[in-house]
Amino acid sequence: MAMARLHFASGFVWFVSVAAALSTAETPTAASVDQSYRQSFEKWKAELIEDRKQNWLPLVGLFWLKQGENSFGSDGQNAVVLPGNPAPPRAGSFLLQGKDVTLNVLPGITVSIGGKAVSTTKLDPDVSGHPSIVELGSLRMHVILRGERAGIRVKDLKNPAIEKYAGPTFYPLDAAYVVEAAWEPSDGKRTVQVPNVLGDVTATPVVGEARFRLAGHELRLIAVGGDPRHGLFIIFNDPTRKTETYPAGRFLDTEAVHDGKVTLDFNRAYNPPCSLTPYATCPLPPKESQLVVEIKAGEKYHPTHASH
Repeated sequence: MAMARLHFASGFVWFVSVAAALSTAETPTAASVDQSYRQSFEKWKAELIEDRKQNWLPLVGLFWLKQGENSFGSDGQNAVVLPGNPAPPRAGSFLLQGKDVTLNVLPGITVSIGGKAVSTTKLDPDVSGHPSIVELGSLRMHVILRGERAGIRVKDLKNPAIEKYAGPTFYPLDAAYVVEAAWEPSDGKRTVQVPNVLGDVTATPVVGEARFRLAGHELRLIAVGGDPRHGLFIIFNDPTRKTETYPAGRFLDTEAVHDGKVTLDFNRAYNPPCSLTPYATCPLPPKESQLVVEIKAGEKYHPTHASH
């Protein structure tokens, strides 16, 4: 299970459909799954829900910093506005110099990192792999770097959205959407343009290509990140996004590549964090990454699923 990859602190894997003149009306013939598979899926689903409750549903804010001092507290005049309970009107500031962020806490305010009170310290961002988590009552704050931007992401461990979350809704499990693909590694010289919800676009090297057959069609998906030794991370779109699944695309984790093969289990396709909260910075499919075959498997979506 690769739930940690939801944090986007490392590279992403993207796949591209290149089959021509495919019919969107064709779908695989439904096939039942055995009890062992069903139990494995339920375990994976429980891990997905727990990850959302720990990392995404608690989010209550995302604030992009300007160079220099950025005050934080519950007063609406602050650059980083926190929930009024437990935050005081003014708690301190985040000093941005280049891409470095330093925390400065006002006298009399208790702020901790790792359970130890701090008054001033440089903060490690999320891309470091060991972000500094700033603790203020039930609030948790850390620095995120996205392109040229530096921001403060805010969680409230008591956010009502955690308890209100009804859980994901999936299509019925269907063994026809568990497909084995042939894996062809790349030399990494080719790149594709990968956008995100902020409007940034990153040229990303292609890692390799997975080729498979689904609904009578020969398809291929191109990986531009991840590690075949441990598993790949996929983002894709398909025609179900118009009415049944998340419009911006869905994610899919794979297991490791073995003997030149990789299994794509579309029953485990899931919605990105942006489907739950406006404070996530999700990647989007590049223009080449639109499957024309309907994938009636995995997580569904309705706007009411969002926590905000």
